[in-house]
Amino acid sequence: MPRYVALLRAVNVGGTGKLPMTELKAMCVDEGFADAQTYIASGNVVFSSKLGAAKVKAALERRLQAYAGKPVGVVVRSADEIAAVLRANPFPKAPPNYTVAIFLDEPPPKDALKDIKGQQDEEVRLGKREIYVAYGSGMGRSKLKILAAAKGTARNINTIAKLAELAAGDNEG
Repeated sequence: MPRYVALLRAVNVGGTGKLPMTELKAMCVDEGFADAQTYIASGNVVFSSKLGAAKVKAALERRLQAYAGKPVGVVVRSADEIAAVLRANPFPKAPPNYTVAIFLDEPPPKDALKDIKGQQDEEVRLGKREIYVAYGSGMGRSKLKILAAAKGTARNINTIAKLAELAAGDNEG
């Protein structure tokens, strides 16, 4: 049965979209997803499902909207895709906690980097359905705005590595 990673947008960040991870796990179990496991309180869940990625996304978004009373964006990647995102990191020498992949539903526009505002010491590269950013001085100080990333959700490389490990089934717990 395929393994998936679902990443929720705007969950438990800055006080918006409070969703206990126990609730997220319960939604997955209720939907029939197997081996559901959340990772840190920022809307990450790994599970198995016979459904395709589009149906998984639709099912989770439907449940989340019912729970939150408003749409909650979900990005879904297969175990292989999340591992590929990690391998494709164009900034392997940058600190992994200062480097993110912004996950999108569609490939970023080829001209996505033309619309960047506030760039200082950040490096930005396009991926398949991601935008990678290495924040030289850290995200907290950054004024970077990437228009093409507005509907995406970012995870740092450490988180992506752990999600890839969990999705592959290599976890010990």
